[in-house]
Amino acid sequence: MRGLDGVGGRVPLPVRRLLTHELRSAASLGRWALRRPPHGVAGGEFAAAYTGPQTAMMYGLVFVSLVETVALSVLIPWPAVHRVVLVLDVYGVLLVLALHAACVTRPHVVRRDGCLRIRYGALFDLVVPPEAVASARVDRRFPQGRLVELSEDGVLDLIVGGQTTVTLELNRPLPFTRPLGSRGEARTIRFHADDPRALVAALRQPASP
Repeated sequence: MRGLDGVGGRVPLPVRRLLTHELRSAASLGRWALRRPPHGVAGGEFAAAYTGPQTAMMYGLVFVSLVETVALSVLIPWPAVHRVVLVLDVYGVLLVLALHAACVTRPHVVRRDGCLRIRYGALFDLVVPPEAVASARVDRRFPQGRLVELSEDGVLDLIVGGQTTVTLELNRPLPFTRPLGSRGEARTIRFHADDPRALVAALRQPASP
């Protein structure tokens, strides 16, 4: 165990986080293929999907990758190079499918105790306790930027398909961890849910313990 700890200490945190994300996404691909229940959702809890805006794009990427694989198999005359490219293309297709599967199998969750778990696949996971929420509302926006964006005034955007649909106003700063391990604090959280009205209603009337 000491040897493993030593190796882990020498590997940069972003690399360790990426490897962990890939392993969890691969497990999610198996869960998705086997039609297992969503990850982290207990009986009676409300699960909110958020993949709607990105589904077409994900399948489009898979289709383009498959077309590229077929085209390169015809164009590349060297067997050794062709095998390497084929492995890389197949890995790329599986990576896209695993990312999407992680999003499908890891929805947002309103727990029975009123906590809201906001997720994006295996890349982002934040639990918001009910006492930290000042208000929740349906609020469709189209922010620019990466998946996770934090403004100078503490507004955290978790962007899916270029949009967010729910805004949480917090009554205190809430710490969170970015996908690559850096930390931040949010005073307002904006994220996407495919059915934002249902999620906001679930937040206002959480299930009984």
